[in-house]
Amino acid sequence: MQITFLGTSSGVPTRARNVSGVALKLPQRSEIWLFDCGEGTQHQFLRSDLRVSQIRRIFITHMHGDHIFGLMGLLASCGLAGNAQEIDIYGPPDLDEYIRACRRYSQTHFSYPVRVHTVRPGMVFQDETFSVQCTLLKHRVPAYGYRIIEHDRSGEFNVAKAQELGIPFGPVYGRLKRGETVTLEDGRTFNGHDFVGPTELGRKVVYCTDTVFCESAIELSQDADVLIHEATFAHQEAEMAFQRLHSTTTMAAQVALAAQVKTLIMTHFSPRYAPGNDIELKDLLAEARAIFPKTEMAHDFWTYEVPRRRDTASSAPVVQPTEMQPPKKSRSVSRKTTPKSSPKSS
Repeated sequence: MQITFLGTSSGVPTRARNVSGVALKLPQRSEIWLFDCGEGTQHQFLRSDLRVSQIRRIFITHMHGDHIFGLMGLLASCGLAGNAQEIDIYGPPDLDEYIRACRRYSQTHFSYPVRVHTVRPGMVFQDETFSVQCTLLKHRVPAYGYRIIEHDRSGEFNVAKAQELGIPFGPVYGRLKRGETVTLEDGRTFNGHDFVGPTELGRKVVYCTDTVFCESAIELSQDADVLIHEATFAHQEAEMAFQRLHSTTTMAAQVALAAQVKTLIMTHFSPRYAPGNDIELKDLLAEARAIFPKTEMAHDFWTYEVPRRRDTASSAPVVQPTEMQPPKKSRSVSRKTTPKSSPKSS
């Protein structure tokens, strides 16, 4: 389970950062799930080790251009290359109409099935291995956060132990792996739990952008292994964040702390924090880590391997004694700040 950031800028691309796009690679099933598809996302694929042909599902958070302008070009290229088999796309109600209009006016015909699913809060997708849930966040247009859940799976079956005890190879191994009690023809009885290692707990990844601080983001992120959360603004520009319904670094950190996630990865940074400016990205990272130490800052083409949980005890996040707890009344973020005048950020 690997997360690759294809775009980490807010609103407009910069020389170092493209607009929003996050790829979740699932090696065990040779699939890529793409979250948002800003302009130039297919170019980012070409510059990475990822293969467009492995894209199986695309999840769109909302209909702002920096999250969807790359979608039609990517879909068209997949069709021209002839290597896409089928793609399911999930997103807000206007997404289907948008894709239909783009296809009509550009005379684009897909050579593979493209299915568009309108999402609502709740379960979006589920199969035997994964499920995806979504909820409404708080932005200027309907915006959804997504929670990807890997189902638990039984631990590794100890084949050597079974062979050593003379258990004949065959369907009985499958029954033991499922934890069943098996009686052999010679009368011996074995409990499957004695042959299976600790359950491998499924991982949880949450993607929240664009949004201002809100309770629904905390609920969606509960006990996540990784929370990917926007951090468009520095803390001192909280008033601007409230006006534009985006998050500051401290808002992202408070969500992570309240939800007890294991790792917070911030993304969607305003271009105003370029090197040499009064506030730089390193300052944003320091602000978040002051509240939630296990915070990372994404950059384009960075790949993060989501660690697997082995048991419940080891999965519990450790809360440092120096961490500040969020306000108990409403978990609201202070708005006592003086905004700086600066160019508008989407």
